[in-house]
Amino acid sequence: MMDDHERHEAGMTVRRQVLGDAHVDRAVAGTDGFTADFQDFITRYAWGEVWTRPGLDRRTRSCITLAVLAALRHEEELAMHVRAALGNGLTEQEVAEVLLQVGVYAGVPAANRAFTVAREALRREAG
Repeated sequence: MMDDHERHEAGMTVRRQVLGDAHVDRAVAGTDGFTADFQDFITRYAWGEVWTRPGLDRRTRSCITLAVLAALRHEEELAMHVRAALGNGLTEQEVAEVLLQVGVYAGVPAANRAFTVAREALRREAG
């Protein structure tokens, strides 16, 4: 079992692998006394505890993350994780399939907005 320091280190490694150094560097640079505990929390638990578990591969975790973020209409996070999903091996078509699934189980309005957000994120990724 990892201690908090090891969990943070493992989380930071995975966070950088999934989201990219530029994104993580911006988040770290923007950390202040108000947000430091939250940044530590997400690094240790979201990335160091959940994303490092062996039970699911990163592609599957990306699919689940896209679906949940789309269903909850967390657009900024969705765009970030669309780009991350590509890095985790998903194709644009697979991202679209996840969003179709969202339409059935979370509603057409959520999926409609998610497709718009994802399309823009994919365009930015393509350059």
